Amino acid sequence: MRGRYRAFMEEHLYPVEAELDREDDASHEVMVGLRAAARDAGLWAPHLPPEAGGTGQGFLVYAYLNEEIGRSVWAQLMFGCQAPDAGNGEILHLFGTAEQKERWLRPLVAGELRSFFSMTEPDVSGSDPTGLKTRAVRDGDEWVIDGRKWFSSGAEGAGFGIVMAVTDPDAEPHRRASQIIVPADAPGIDIRPVPIFGHAGSGWTTHCEVDYDGVRVPVENTLGEVGDGFRIAQKRLGPGRIHHVMRWLGQMQRAFELLCRRALEREAFGGPLAEKQTVQNWIADSAAEIQACRLMTLDAAHKIDAGDEARVEISLIKFFAARVLNDVIDRAIQVHGALGLTDRTPLATMALHARGGRIYDGPDEVHRMVVSRRILKEFEGGGSWQFR
Repeated sequence: MRGRYRAFMEEHLYPVEAELDREDDASHEVMVGLRAAARDAGLWAPHLPPEAGGTGQGFLVYAYLNEEIGRSVWAQLMFGCQAPDAGNGEILHLFGTAEQKERWLRPLVAGELRSFFSMTEPDVSGSDPTGLKTRAVRDGDEWVIDGRKWFSSGAEGAGFGIVMAVTDPDAEPHRRASQIIVPADAPGIDIRPVPIFGHAGSGWTTHCEVDYDGVRVPVENTLGEVGDGFRIAQKRLGPGRIHHVMRWLGQMQRAFELLCRRALEREAFGGPLAEKQTVQNWIADSAAEIQACRLMTLDAAHKIDAGDEARVEISLIKFFAARVLNDVIDRAIQVHGALGLTDRTPLATMALHARGGRIYDGPDEVHRMVVSRRILKEFEGGGSWQFR
């Protein structure tokens, strides 16, 4: 299966990567054609099981496939497994009613529309969803939503969003919020892209601020039960985090290959860079760290397939892999010199996306805290931490 994805990308995607990077109308049409070809090739939606409309075979298989898919930032969109649609598809599959699945999940998985996830707020820590301020007040058979969200990735041009809003401010913290499906064209919604590192993006690549001003949607658009917002968010964000790391494996490996090839080609001070001890150390360190990330990710995926939530394992790889990703790409850029800063290699674009990995879906510091607290809890109970 990896070979099939690799061959498809080599034939169809890599030759047009630079064109896709322009993010204009012409590149959009190219992507439409690529997505149709991926569907025809049976490579569509590998993150979801067949009963949800995908071609997935579990987390472990998906981890291996992402070593290919993750090599290009455009591949996830081409194969219909892009964030945030992948996570939204999973929670709609798990928690959606039959009507919600027909109206929203089916066209989402089919690639007929896109979605966004609207949780993070400007004045609230993105790592603490219990402090959200956006409100949804019930008025008869409708929710009336008021509030402001930001970093709602892909909101521009999306068909709908899943909004996390406080529905019972007097409930205990983890039961205050609910998740509500909101059509993107509902009256009262204002969507504005927020540039990241000076890059505004277009459509799927945007990160948007979204205002909700008296937005009315039917109560039947509630995902799961009222008050399930935090629980559903945990179900969504755990797999979402490991999905990110899976894709990073492909990015690391591609950057590593570029690093090694350039070290052999480029000469300075009487010989190739590959003969310099510092560069040799970079190569050795990168090889060790990438393999460590691979094995940690495959271990977590295996445990998830076995029914374990693997919360500690996911938090471990989230902060560890984010650092390795940035380090490997940075070393590759350094070996390329000024060339690595240009659009003649994919490294500059890779670096742009990689830095955000230490922040989104929980910053490194929060994941380190989660890991240490869970380990110490075992010792406080008289036990110890088992590496297994």
